[in-house]
Amino acid sequence: MAKPDSKSPSPATKSDFVEVVAEDGDHVEPPPPEIAETDPDLSPEEAEQARRDYLLTRFWISARGYWGKNGDRLAWLLSTGLLILIVANVGIQYGINVWNRAIFDAIEKRDSATVFYMTAVFFPLAVGSVVLGVAQVYARMSIQRRWRVWLTNSVVSRWLTNGRYYQLNLVGGDHKNPEYRIAEDLRIATDSPVDFMAGVTSAFLSASTFVVVLWTIGGALTLTIGGSTVTIPGFLVIAAVLYAAIASSSIMVIGRRFVQISEDKNQAEAEYRYTLTRVRENGESIALLGGEDEERDGIDKTFSNVLRQWARLAGQHMRTTLVSQGSSLIAPVVPVLLCAPKFLDGSMTLGQVMQAASAFTIVQSAFGWLVDNYPRLADWNACARRIASLMMSLDGLERAERGDGIGRIKRGETEGEAMLSLNDLSVTLDDGTAVVGETEVVIERGERLLVAGESGTGKSTLVRAIAGLWPWGGGSVNFHPDRRLFMLPQRPYVPSGTLRRAAAYPGAAEDWTVEQIGEALHKVGLDHLKEKIDEDAPWDQTLSGGEKQRLAFARLLLHKPDIVVLDEATSALDDQSQDKMMEMVTKELPKATIVSVAHRTELEAFHSRKIVLERRRGGAKLVSDVDLIPRKGKRRLLGRFLRHRKAAPAAAA
Repeated sequence: MAKPDSKSPSPATKSDFVEVVAEDGDHVEPPPPEIAETDPDLSPEEAEQARRDYLLTRFWISARGYWGKNGDRLAWLLSTGLLILIVANVGIQYGINVWNRAIFDAIEKRDSATVFYMTAVFFPLAVGSVVLGVAQVYARMSIQRRWRVWLTNSVVSRWLTNGRYYQLNLVGGDHKNPEYRIAEDLRIATDSPVDFMAGVTSAFLSASTFVVVLWTIGGALTLTIGGSTVTIPGFLVIAAVLYAAIASSSIMVIGRRFVQISEDKNQAEAEYRYTLTRVRENGESIALLGGEDEERDGIDKTFSNVLRQWARLAGQHMRTTLVSQGSSLIAPVVPVLLCAPKFLDGSMTLGQVMQAASAFTIVQSAFGWLVDNYPRLADWNACARRIASLMMSLDGLERAERGDGIGRIKRGETEGEAMLSLNDLSVTLDDGTAVVGETEVVIERGERLLVAGESGTGKSTLVRAIAGLWPWGGGSVNFHPDRRLFMLPQRPYVPSGTLRRAAAYPGAAEDWTVEQIGEALHKVGLDHLKEKIDEDAPWDQTLSGGEKQRLAFARLLLHKPDIVVLDEATSALDDQSQDKMMEMVTKELPKATIVSVAHRTELEAFHSRKIVLERRRGGAKLVSDVDLIPRKGKRRLLGRFLRHRKAAPAAAA
């Protein structure tokens, strides 16, 4: 939160981010794609299908950048290398196919010299096949790994920029469980296409090569039917194509719902994982309230949904396995049966029969590639759509930052010595619904402002808008150009690792000495933790709510910001501890500007000014602005505005 100085790092601005990414050699994310408007004449079902179809387009808009100008420098080298290896591997397959003919012809003729020679030839072919296979795996997995790294960096950078990871919780859209989508769906979304492209390329080259082999070896088949002679040219090729067409069409019909079922299964798994994570994160509250039975009921419901989706997926796998398993058993037998008449009449040698059988199996496997990979294709389709849904939600937030659609609060610099000013500020939801109406406030250096009002009047939302976490609305929030902002939320975040890291957050633990951190802990009443500063423990679960809030105040002392925003930051402390904490802040940071949101009236004693929000139609309004400590000098703009409004009706009377 704090502006960077020698001890207080902060999140990078968008321009900073672009600069860093460019220096690191990664890509710079282009502007989000234009919104794809749905045809208004479509039915709801058709509109939903159109949206789902667009999701794959949206995925490729970002994913193909890996091979673009700002993509990975090795992307094209690895891709070209993989293609060369695939071609070489098909060449080795052809060599082994020819070897099959030669070895079986030699066996049929009982030619021992040729058999021994062909045995010696086989080993170089086998070694070459193994070496090419290993190299192909290396190239393929290198592309997958580097593509995943590149796209993950892109999505995570967009997710973390400008607090979008937080704003996603405030807007509607299909982006639940973004962490699962980034970790799991994105992995599958980048792994599978490389496998598919390698598989399709290999299948095409194999089919092209061995169709020629089948046509050459098989020749024409002449049959006598009812006294008539029928000649079928290239009968083995025709048989292979028909066989693959029947198998592929069968799998398409049987697995037509595979994509939807895979999506439902992935979503159910994500929800189940999220439910378990919520129990772990809120373990203390659940245990204190004795909510284990209720949580177990929730876990059972989500797990039952997982089992239901897996049962549906199992049914799909069973039906597709029926086709693929049957196909793999029948495929080697069909060419032998087809070639048997020609072998028996002496027009084909045993070697030719075995070469044809091998070639037929390779061609059938190439043509039937979809049969073997349709389940994985469906799983990829589901994962790509889920990561694209997250991308589209990020697109919406980014468009809002660029000023498209719903109004966005501007952020600028104050004039003169004012530390913070709200100029015609209004706060809305992401759909434009007003939360806080137009607000005009100027906060001077060193002022301690208390924001009060009933629950639900938008106090915390106003504070989030000031901190830059809530972007929707109008007007502007302006800071002094040299300001450093630090926010203390009601529930402080405690990162994993040592207590030293937790106290220094969001700065680096090494930015302060153990003595400095120990002194800060002493001042906030955490002396009992000073001996554990370098201890690595689950502090988020170990510390009480009050201790976490004290720890947040210790961070405040270490970072020494110019502007402090307190959002119910003492709610877990008793009155006496709260007084001590606020006295300590006033003493240690006498020049800091403080903006507090709180319900306790006792906090008025530690603030110099108080503004009150009141719920009104069209959004909450600021209805009063009073000095809690008399000050010399001119009144703030809001005070003059309120007096003017009170005087106007009196003059009219």
